[in-house]
Amino acid sequence: MKNYSIQEIFYSVQGEGVRAGTANVFVRFAACNLECQMAAGPKSPGGFDCDTDFSNGRPFTAIELVAEMSRIAGSCRNVILTGGEPLLQVDVDLLQHLHDKGWYIATETNGSLAVPPGIDWITCSPKCAEHAVRVETAHELKYVRHAGQALPKPRCEAEHYLLSPAFTSEGVDRASLAWCIQLIKENPIWRLSCQQHKTWNVR
Repeated sequence: MKNYSIQEIFYSVQGEGVRAGTANVFVRFAACNLECQMAAGPKSPGGFDCDTDFSNGRPFTAIELVAEMSRIAGSCRNVILTGGEPLLQVDVDLLQHLHDKGWYIATETNGSLAVPPGIDWITCSPKCAEHAVRVETAHELKYVRHAGQALPKPRCEAEHYLLSPAFTSEGVDRASLAWCIQLIKENPIWRLSCQQHKTWNVR
């Protein structure tokens, strides 16, 4: 049986996007195909440093993973597959097992890989150039913006279009927040999505 490399599993509330405030099990997959840094480069969109260590993971079979999810979540059956880049590992076998056990499956992807069938909610937050985005449709499309960054011209089509102001170690960057609000006022198809879990001080 296949093993999936998992960096961590925890139970919390979604802190951003359209589903903010909902209870979910977060399954953070190890490994990423990008290396996000302040400087732009072949594997980085530039503008922020990735703050998560994806280098170490523990092996779980699908059965072991669902057992651990159920243990920590009680009656909750919402899961967010995140990373790293979860689509490096997520496959139809895992998705089918999750659905068989009654889980509602969401994922957060950097947009660089195609999405396998069977995911209930897709959040695409592109971390690559638009021509390299492989996610064609999503439920929500989210971009982090710094002050002065132009509004993107998305390749991916979505039900909800979100702009998220950059955060610093002190909290939301006020200039970036003002910039995002101005962009949204000028382009009302977009909406504001802050990383509320950082304000709430929860994972």
